[in-house]
Amino acid sequence: MSSQPYSARQRLIQAALELFTTQGVSGTTTRQIADKAEVNEVTLFRHFGNKHGLLLAVLEESAAFKNLGESLVRRAIPPDSVYQALKDYASESLHALEQVPEFVRSVVGEADQYPTENRRALGRGLTEANRYVAQYLATVIEQGHLNTYLPAEKLASLLNGMLLGYAVIEFTSEFHELWEDRDDFLENLVSLFLHGAMSSLPESAIGYLSARAINEEIADLPATIVHEILQQARKLGVQDYALVYVLFGAGLSPTEIVGLQRSHQIYDANGHFIQITIPGLVRQVPVNQWIMGKRYGSYTNNPLIKWLKSRKDTQPAMFLDRTGKPISESAIQMYWETWTEGMLTPQGQPPKLDQAQHTWRVEMLMRGISLENLCILTGCDRLQLQAYARRSQEKAALEQATRLDHKPA
Repeated sequence: MSSQPYSARQRLIQAALELFTTQGVSGTTTRQIADKAEVNEVTLFRHFGNKHGLLLAVLEESAAFKNLGESLVRRAIPPDSVYQALKDYASESLHALEQVPEFVRSVVGEADQYPTENRRALGRGLTEANRYVAQYLATVIEQGHLNTYLPAEKLASLLNGMLLGYAVIEFTSEFHELWEDRDDFLENLVSLFLHGAMSSLPESAIGYLSARAINEEIADLPATIVHEILQQARKLGVQDYALVYVLFGAGLSPTEIVGLQRSHQIYDANGHFIQITIPGLVRQVPVNQWIMGKRYGSYTNNPLIKWLKSRKDTQPAMFLDRTGKPISESAIQMYWETWTEGMLTPQGQPPKLDQAQHTWRVEMLMRGISLENLCILTGCDRLQLQAYARRSQEKAALEQATRLDHKPA
């Protein structure tokens, strides 16, 4: 076997893809795959466990399903023609799918028979392709003076979803009259995308939207209230303290927190990060040790790490409700109401849960992060963050005025 140019694992993946493509997943046996790869079945089972494990590897590792988005990113940025670049990307994506039509039919038709990890593998592949397209669209939006009603990640999801929908229709039906041919579909798709989801705006409209975003009220919390909330949570238990620490130290929303797993935290002596995994977007966010001028632990020893190390259960979720089940958004709201009971903001209102995220974003800008980098950390576009930029400028002006007042005339 040493004369073989590829490893047994690579040959098994390629053989599986070829057989799945011509026969479908259900119609292919492990013996057929092993014979085509010129190995015995024991080798297949040793590497992948079973046929579904091999399918998982095909979805994650086969060259036919990797890097669909890279072709777009490799093009000139900003491009000479946004229209042509998007059309080329869409065409290349369809071409990759058209190389394996039977495999696509099989995956679509038999998906309900696959284990959860196989469906997750396909989802991760789509998410990765989405990330490349989202990066490109974000650049186009910023540099091309384009208006968009959705963030770049959602636009990328729509584009890739339409392409997959086309492939499924073409591979599973005949004699439809939805479009004349492949090129007709691509022409209309890109035209609709550019002139519907993304379009140039007159200066007056751009000014109106910007002013609207800037004037949106951002009610961040004063440092005294933030520290009081943290202290109240600390008194109530190690998980309460960890949860409020993540709210103010990483700026996560309840929706993001609900999806966190224990494995989503990364830390060493140089930093502490949390990975956010939601449909269409995977990103990492730092967990700040300094919150509103006060330090809460270190990168390797802080409320979140202490909470996770104290766990004796086997639940994969990072946070639990009072019954020991994965936490829900409503449970986080209940925790918040307990921590903030009796407190009032300068506006005379009880602190609201979303104000924790407002406070983190404003604080990050106050500490010097650029708006572009905050876009990356939050997954928001510049327009969505303009109100936070305006609020941080207001606070900076107040701080400067206070410092000047301390200087003798």
